[in-house]
Amino acid sequence: MVDVVLGLQWGDEGKGKIVDVLTPQYDVVARFQGGPNAGHSLEFGGNKYVLNTIPSGIFHEHCINIIGNGVVVDPVQLKKEIEKAQTTGIDIHKNLYISEKAHLILPTHRLVDAASEAKKGEHKVGSTLRGISPTYQDKIGRSGLRVGDILSPIFKEKYTNATAIHCTLLDSLNFEYNLSEHEPAFFEAVEFLKTFKIINSEYYINELIAQGKKILAEGAQGTLLDIDFGSYPFVTSSNTITGGACVGLGIAPQHIQKVYGIFKAYCTRVGNGPFPTEQENETGEKLRKLGHEFGATTGRPRRTGWLDLPSLKYAIMLNGVTDLICTKSDVLSGFEEVLVCDAYQLNGTTIQQIPFGIQDYTIDPVYSKFEGWQGDLSKMRTYTELPETFKKYMNYVEAQIGVPVNVISVGPDREETILK
Repeated sequence: MVDVVLGLQWGDEGKGKIVDVLTPQYDVVARFQGGPNAGHSLEFGGNKYVLNTIPSGIFHEHCINIIGNGVVVDPVQLKKEIEKAQTTGIDIHKNLYISEKAHLILPTHRLVDAASEAKKGEHKVGSTLRGISPTYQDKIGRSGLRVGDILSPIFKEKYTNATAIHCTLLDSLNFEYNLSEHEPAFFEAVEFLKTFKIINSEYYINELIAQGKKILAEGAQGTLLDIDFGSYPFVTSSNTITGGACVGLGIAPQHIQKVYGIFKAYCTRVGNGPFPTEQENETGEKLRKLGHEFGATTGRPRRTGWLDLPSLKYAIMLNGVTDLICTKSDVLSGFEEVLVCDAYQLNGTTIQQIPFGIQDYTIDPVYSKFEGWQGDLSKMRTYTELPETFKKYMNYVEAQIGVPVNVISVGPDREETILK
């Protein structure tokens, strides 16, 4: 029994909160892709926590949390994250397992990331500069190091060989760096990771499945950032869709049951790339301010815009979504008018599909307009309490996408969640 939670837009949909809310129903939460560029925010008990690599079920003592083989791990960042999470009193050593096949982000990966973005200039992708892309490049190029390698008696030799290749590249780009500044913290973090359960995660997860345990696979980023199906090249470096859970955890497709797809009541995007419904105006600034739309990991301001149904339908199709979850509905309270993009206009033709190379075209959204809603939705706990204008908006969205919205989030806290 494996259910999947993932984002249906460009990330930042609120996956961390939803995983935290769902975790009491599961025995295991397992991250299946991405790295510390993800920022999953959780709020409960008056406190806020941001997780980058640790699965979002970590604050539930009954739950095993697995960092899967599809994740890329920065030992330094993970050490900091673990130490901060331990301040809550949770025994991280007891509940956190790390796949031996997860790839390591080396200090030179971060340097190569920075050098590559600098070289691209105004054509940069908008990397978080966390070394994610170079690490996945080495993985595909069969030259990466994995978590299991830190237990090897020749780990230092493997590390030296890998970083030598990176240094040659950095020198060719005329990028100034001092690797020795970064290495002490890296090797200290490597020793720290050795104290955790480093496992053959695909065997372990499949044994749990055979025992009838309930597993929740947690994705990072969002569908529209998928390396194959996102707005390439302005994408992340892994498969963020449901299929990514199979390769990122080593599970067969027939084990997947529910697919929870999360979308915001509006859209946001960080970094460069196409965004048809973007509002570069007062409306966009209002959405950013009310929604606190700044990256949980980087602090970068997010671009904002209206809900895009063609892209949402596309994401639902790719993922086989069974259960939809709408977040940040409360942010739209106070808008006199709320818009929804039904289709695109491209060269005078109305289309419903995302065109190849969308960034090369001028796309004009075709909007439907709805009366806005008022009041503080965050205080509401039942669907009947919600304003009729909001219900009309949500009913329209459901009718257009053909999948019911089962959960509505009206705030960042665990308790601010309505089961429809």
